[in-house]
Amino acid sequence: MAEEKTTPMAALKQTLLSLSVSLSYYCIGLVRGYSAPAVPSMHATVPDLLPSKSIASWVSSIPPFGAFFGSLVAFPLMHRIGRKYTVLIASPLWVISWILIATANDWRVLFVARMLSGFGAGLSLPAAQVYVSECSDPKIRGVIGSLPALSMSVGILVMYIMGKFFHWRLLAWICCGMACCLFLAVACFPQSPVWLKTRKQYEKAHYSAKWLHLQGFSIDPKATSAVVERKEKQHPSPAEPTPKPFSKEALLRREILIPLGIGLVLLSIQQLSGIDAVVFFTVEIFHAAGSSMDGHLATIIVGTVQVLSNGAALFVVDRAGRKPLLIMSGLIMCLAMASMGAAFHLNSIGNTCFGYLPVVSLIVFMVGFSIGFGSIPFLLMGELFPTAQRSLLSSLAGSFNLAMMFTVIKTYHPLEDLITTSGTFLMYSVLCALGVVFVITCVPETKGRELESIQKLFERRPQPCSQLELGGEKASHDNPSFSAADEAVHHHSKSIDTKL
Repeated sequence: MAEEKTTPMAALKQTLLSLSVSLSYYCIGLVRGYSAPAVPSMHATVPDLLPSKSIASWVSSIPPFGAFFGSLVAFPLMHRIGRKYTVLIASPLWVISWILIATANDWRVLFVARMLSGFGAGLSLPAAQVYVSECSDPKIRGVIGSLPALSMSVGILVMYIMGKFFHWRLLAWICCGMACCLFLAVACFPQSPVWLKTRKQYEKAHYSAKWLHLQGFSIDPKATSAVVERKEKQHPSPAEPTPKPFSKEALLRREILIPLGIGLVLLSIQQLSGIDAVVFFTVEIFHAAGSSMDGHLATIIVGTVQVLSNGAALFVVDRAGRKPLLIMSGLIMCLAMASMGAAFHLNSIGNTCFGYLPVVSLIVFMVGFSIGFGSIPFLLMGELFPTAQRSLLSSLAGSFNLAMMFTVIKTYHPLEDLITTSGTFLMYSVLCALGVVFVITCVPETKGRELESIQKLFERRPQPCSQLELGGEKASHDNPSFSAADEAVHHHSKSIDTKL
């Protein structure tokens, strides 16, 4: 069954769902890219709106702070109302925030609206990635699971381009329209079959998976309900009851802590590479480096390279594998950041013969980031985290990622003053190198693996009886997503730990 190929209809429906859900990441890209063209436009059209550089800095960088809290709230929402409706809730929040921005006449309104837009981003960041991963077959999960990250880079680029032609109020109205499109696009798709099954909504799960043509799904909803009831009667009070999925005992097991640790470190490396310092301060970086190229044009070029690189990564992520791409990505980013540090050092000693070096360095950096650390950490969130705890772990990882993003953005200028701009980029280079070492030693390869087999990688080795029973269950429900979820449903009725 592992060799079963994805049918064209399955690929079509799963891709359409992924593209629609990825509009949420596109909207996140619009939020991230807005301040770059909007703040100069505000200074030009309404000089008193942002009365100081400090206020302008906070208005620009506050979305990740709001997103931190949004990602924490995403956990109970993903668990109770599902991945789909968590993504949908972000849409009206974005509509309200963009309307507030478009009509703002005071910086306090802008501050609240930008924080609200970040809160919506925090809601959809983990929910959309998990939703896409749970609604795709293993053979194409790498490609489909990378579409959200591609959509985010497209959103940033589109905002950069529109910023050259439209003033900040019109940009906000356009973004408001995109948030409405997100709601309409996602509303017509079914809920995640994995989530439906963990909520014991077997009939809805059956029809959702049938509509998506998920591989190997063959379940009789009525028979499944009857089996659950019968097992509950046969084992009313087990001698050693397994802990509930979100209990302290369950969350402190190695098969939870190890994937969470890997995910958090990968997301840390993603941010500590300096990516958001580059995204938020591209124009400023080019001016400070003494480059002769127009800053706005350089921003568009860098954004275009990121989109093209993300697009190219779609075709190799399921062929080359996750781990080789992460290693290559980290090495390229390490060299590019070292080159940026050299460019600033040369400029500081009066050598201006390398005006092209900042542009080339940032382009190479974006290529390296996009082929690996730009999308694969998010993809691994949907693969490494156990189904029963996926909503909680994804929410925690998303919050951590956004907190790191906010930290990197707010510390960029203090680091410039403390260790110089050259030293800041050299520090990013060293952190990228440490990331490569971590990937080589600690990150497993998940290419082509079923979700259930990935989760077994982190279980304790000496479990022959458990392995035999898990292997027997695998034959009875071949769909990887559903087999993992089925174990979560029956965790209380087994004498061994099978809820992962």
